[in-house]
Amino acid sequence: MKNGAWRLDRLLSYTLVNILSALPQAAAADTDTDTDIAADFVQYYQRAYAQGRDLIPGPIPPLDTSSIATRLDLQTIRPQSALTGTGFVALDGTIVKLAGAQGCLSTEAVEFTGLRTTCAMVSLAGMTATLNEAEVGAGNAFPCHVFGNAPGTPTVHYAECFFVGDGGVQSLSETLISRGLAFAARDGAGRPVFPEYAKAEEQARRDKAGIWANAYFVHPYGAHYRADLSTN
Repeated sequence: MKNGAWRLDRLLSYTLVNILSALPQAAAADTDTDTDIAADFVQYYQRAYAQGRDLIPGPIPPLDTSSIATRLDLQTIRPQSALTGTGFVALDGTIVKLAGAQGCLSTEAVEFTGLRTTCAMVSLAGMTATLNEAEVGAGNAFPCHVFGNAPGTPTVHYAECFFVGDGGVQSLSETLISRGLAFAARDGAGRPVFPEYAKAEEQARRDKAGIWANAYFVHPYGAHYRADLSTN
């Protein structure tokens, strides 16, 4: 295994163990300071996601994703903590949901870096670890292109975010997908929101990366998806 892949697996394993141990403790805690309230907010979303529920609403109506190519408008967003497999809360209290990726919400058991866990927990740990890794190159300030917002409180931005890594600019969505930690988001007709992300998903499947190392798991766009492990 390459050193970079080994370090990533170790980071993901460490993150997964921390999340698994922290969630039960958070459920039993009784706190009322500002810091604790913020932590409760994060853990409320994370606990729901671990149970297979994504509390961040999807965009209605569907997003016009063509704007990223025709009128790119980057905003600086400072991430605070992962909430779901493809969403995080920013330091200003707004929520960012990645438009191009879909996390795994299945609670069926899978094996990941030698640990027995669930598909949803792999996505949540993957988002947490990738945010931490990306912040090194982003200086804790991601440039994000916002496609739209959800009404209500807290504010939800549907966006694509970027960071510098491996000598170039990378999409946070595509990074999660290519590592087998999330899937390419699709519209109501089953078409990928970004075709290039679907290609990244297919490559991750061929490489048996992340979740794809398991023979069976519930894919978000299929009832019971079988990874073809015979594919090279």
